[in-house]
Formats: sequence, C-alpha cells, structure tokens
Amino acid sequence: MSAECREPGPGGHSGASGSGACLPRSTSAPWRLPRWRARAAAAVLCYVNLLNYMNWFIVAGMLLDIQNFFQIQDSNAGLLQTVFICCLLLSAPVFGYLGDRHSRKATLSIGILLWSGAGLASSFISPQYSWLFFLSRGVVGIGSASYSTIAPTVLGDLFVRDQRTRVLAIFYIFIPVGSGLGYVLGSAVLQLTGNWRWGFRVMPCLEAVALILLIALVPDPPRGAAEKQEEAVETPRSSWCEDVRYLGRNWSFVWSTLGVTAIAFVTGALGFWAPKFLFEARVVHGLQPPCLQDPCNSQDSLIFGILTVVTGIIGVVLGAEASRRYKKVNPRAEPLICACSLLTAAPCLYLALVLAPVTLLASYVFLALGELLLSCNWAVVADILLISGILRAGRPDSYLQSFLSLQQSFLCCTFVIALGGGCFLLTALRLEGDQALARQPGTGTPDSKDAESRALLSGTRVAAEDP
Repeated sequence: MSAECREPGPGGHSGASGSGACLPRSTSAPWRLPRWRARAAAAVLCYVNLLNYMNWFIVAGMLLDIQNFFQIQDSNAGLLQTVFICCLLLSAPVFGYLGDRHSRKATLSIGILLWSGAGLASSFISPQYSWLFFLSRGVVGIGSASYSTIAPTVLGDLFVRDQRTRVLAIFYIFIPVGSGLGYVLGSAVLQLTGNWRWGFRVMPCLEAVALILLIALVPDPPRGAAEKQEEAVETPRSSWCEDVRYLGRNWSFVWSTLGVTAIAFVTGALGFWAPKFLFEARVVHGLQPPCLQDPCNSQDSLIFGILTVVTGIIGVVLGAEASRRYKKVNPRAEPLICACSLLTAAPCLYLALVLAPVTLLASYVFLALGELLLSCNWAVVADILLISGILRAGRPDSYLQSFLSLQQSFLCCTFVIALGGGCFLLTALRLEGDQALARQPGTGTPDSKDAESRALLSGTRVAAEDP
C-alpha cells in the first residue's frame, strides 16, 4: 500500500502525514526474474515439448511391428491414436482450468510422470492384453494434455511482447522437430535392438532428466507476471463458463480454431499413417517384400522423420517471417498467409497420393512440399483408417488392394485442408473488428488485461504464424 499526497505538508514537503490530503493507491509490484533464469526455463520447456511430441509419434515409427505383435488390423490400429486424442481433448480443458487456479509447475510435473510412466508400462504388456496397450496410449494423451495446455502460458508470463513472440515461435518449432525425431528414434531403436519395446524404454530416461530440470530451473510465475500493470481495483476472476461464452462470441477465434482443427486432422493422419503408406508403396513397386513378422524394415519411418524435421523447421521459420513482413502492410496478414498455405498444400498432397503407384520420387517431392506448407503443427489425429477399412471390405484380399484402400482414404485430407483454408479466409474478414473490440476497455472477461497476450496464449497468433 502506498500513499499519494495532493498538497504539501509542513515545511513545503509532500508526505503521508500533515495537512495534505492523501489518496491511498493499491499497486502491484512487477514480478521479476533474472534474464538467465528466464532463458534457462524457456530452454527446459522447449526440451520437454520436444519429448512430448516424440511421444506422440514414436508409435508411428514402429507401427508395423506393433501391429504384428498385437495382431492389430489397420482399422483397429487407428484406434491407438483415436484413444490418445480423445483422452487429450477431454482432459485439456480440465488442465486449463486447473492451471489458471493452482500451481502450474506441479501440474506440468504430474503430466510428465503420467505420460512417462504409461509409456514405460506399455513396453511390458503381453500380446493377449492388447487392450491395455490402447489404455496406456490414453493415459499418455492425458499427460500430454497437461503440458500442451499449460507450458505456453508459463512462457507467456516469463517474457513480454516481442520477446514472447520469439520464444513462443521457438517453442512451437519443437513440435515438428519432436514429431520427426519420434519416427527417427522408433526406427533407429528398432534397427539396433530388433525389438519395438525398447523405444518405449529409452524415452523415460530422457523424460526423467526433463522432470529434474523442470523442478530445478522452471519457476511458477504469477498470472500476468510479465506485464507491468498497476491495479487500482482488484477485478473478480471470471468463471470457466464466462470464458467459453466470451470466446464463442469472438468469430475470428472460432474460425481460426476450425482452421487449426483442419490442419490437425491432416497432419495427424499423415503423421500416423504416412510411413506405412510409403512402405506399402515400395512393396507395390516391388522394391521390398511385405512385412509378415518382426522386425519390419523401418527405412520409410526414418526418411519420413527426417523430412518432417527439415520441412517443419523451414515451414515455421518461413511462415513467421512472411507474417512479420506482410503484417506491416496488411493487418489481416496472418490468416491470409495461413489460408494461402493450406489452399496450396491441398493439391500438393493430392499429387503425392495419386502419384505414389506411378513414381515414388515425385510422391516424396510433393509430400515434402505439402509438409512444408502444413508445418506439421499440433497434430490432433482423426481415425482415417476407419474409412480405409470400409473401402477394403468390398475388395479382393490382396496387398495392392490394401494399398489402394489406404491411398483413397487419405484423399479426404485434401478436401479437409481446403476447408481449413476457407476458415482462415473467414478469419481474415473478422480479425480487425474483433481485435479492436478486444482492446476496448471493459470488454472481454474480467481478468483479460492484455488482449494481445491472451490471443497469443490461446494459440491463435502462433497458429497464424505457423502455416
């Protein structure tokens, strides 16, 4: 509590005592952290994000061997990611609510323990208990939800404005890098050991290091700590329902969320099934025999992992730089860049799929271009292979027909990604008006003190910078 005096006291000096009228004013001292500590915390959070997305896609790098071990058909194998994503989606709002009201550091630590323990336990499951393997993937999804929801908000409270934008961009670069390294680690461990189980036993060692670093180096800053603001009146905290109603009336947020969902649908489907699709394409071309027993040739997982890392990094950097430059002349730059990249990615993915039976080289080239445009951002997987199972049911039982069913089930991704581009065009139409409304005093939820910060942490801006 401090006092502000409007009239000088005795002796001509202003003071809290004397004849001057003093008006008490409540101030909130800015929360400070040494620069090296903030950078160290950001590095740790980026490292954990890397491991998080490696866990998302390590199964895809060893999918053929896991299917052979548990005797899982394609349509049921798709449930592995369906269970993972459903658990993630259902638990993410819960962790978001808890993260706003309780210790974020404790919640992050619990999330790491959940996904690490579930991953390690899944490596000891017997073939007759395949349902336990599905259940373990659901627990991994719950642990991942806690981290994906809360970690960006911690970064948002450690850095301000331009620094925050740069740090969040670096944080999200580790999504494609982690996704690609998940394939690489799975295939590399499989080649070295001949057993897919060791992939799930190596990850907990890396995650134990991450947990120690998180506890030692990452602080738990107060909400809004990075913004130096004075609070004359303490505003009430909004409820979860009020937050949802406010966001539901923000149409640029709604349309951009639908656009990101389209990106997630396609990148998730490609991320989980593309290595197997490429493997079956090589079998159709007669370049290798079908895999009927462990271990399977994981060359395609390795190649696809490297492609994902390289194109993901380039795509994120190009998207962010294009947004930064174009935004100087057009305030709608971010959704327009997203829309253009998605509408261009659709024909690239279509050509990659239809050319696969004809020429593998062209298929790889267009697949790389499609990944570059998508940037492998925020994979939220849908069970594409349920479509594949329906297509295959009415066809002769041959390896060629299996490949063609998988190919045609993928074609729906080109239409979904085009719809995503349309959603971002609609975002562009509403963005300026919604931003102006959010900046007006007295709008939004009671605790929304910085509209730009909340937009960043909700993912809208990061998604727009990441084509």
